[in-house]
Amino acid sequence: MFDRKIAWIKKGLILEPRTSLWWNRTHIMAPTIDPQPVSEGCFKVYFGGRNDRNQTHVGWAIIDLRADGRVVDWAEEPVLHPGRLGTFDDNGVVPNCLVNAGAKKYLYYVGFKPGGTTRMDLYGGLAISSDGGRTYERYSEAPILDRTHLNPYINTAPYVILDGGLWRMWYVAGTGWRHRDTPRYNLQHATSPDGIHWQRDGTVCIDFADDRENALARPFVLKEDGVYKMWFAHKGAGDEWGNYRLGYAESEDGINWIRRDDFVGIDVSPSGWDSEMMEYAVIARYNGRRFMIYNGNAYGTWGAGLAVEA
Repeated sequence: MFDRKIAWIKKGLILEPRTSLWWNRTHIMAPTIDPQPVSEGCFKVYFGGRNDRNQTHVGWAIIDLRADGRVVDWAEEPVLHPGRLGTFDDNGVVPNCLVNAGAKKYLYYVGFKPGGTTRMDLYGGLAISSDGGRTYERYSEAPILDRTHLNPYINTAPYVILDGGLWRMWYVAGTGWRHRDTPRYNLQHATSPDGIHWQRDGTVCIDFADDRENALARPFVLKEDGVYKMWFAHKGAGDEWGNYRLGYAESEDGINWIRRDDFVGIDVSPSGWDSEMMEYAVIARYNGRRFMIYNGNAYGTWGAGLAVEA
């Protein structure tokens, strides 16, 4: 494990909001790659775009990794809308992970709901496509990641892989609230026989580095040569919101992780759209190289950028 630190070359913004589209006035939030290419070198990237009411919808773009992420196509309409009034995702849906399972695509997403005594509630949802990703239908109007006696706070941002016939999930689990605007959350593990019904026992995979660290967010996991490799976002509690940075960890079993943020190999830029924050990174593998797509300042307000393994 930890054989070498990856060096990255930043290519800049590749996806920016298309303000002419009613659902994408701002944000390219939480880019999510379908690991199955559309064609040679071209991949579909799902993301959350916001409308004039600040509600997030899931749309997509197709990018060409042979040409530094050049945009090939863009959705005119979203593939997933906020849910019906009163459901767990009635104020926004943001993609987090896509799993190809036979002829179906499982799109795991974050559902937003305004809070009462706290600023918001966040849950994990699932939408399934049976037509190659052209359309998606919710598995249920209820979340697949809801509160339990072990996880009574936020339960969201599911990242899922099929691992030797077992479905495995790493997800964001709330541990409490510092005050009504600031939740605290770490990364936990779950398993499933079908990708829908999940067994959770409170197993913590990545915990806070210290009491000042406040949030561990949006895990992304690759299994390479028998080693599980995780990229995630983390931030402290130095101010009300904090500024995300990218972290990194490795594991031999997917449960016990060694955190080595110094191995992430990339940080904020001296100026520009990713000079304050880096977060929500995902990795695509193509032609023997890794390609990272990530958000910068203000949680993807300005778009998503690309970095390529040197």
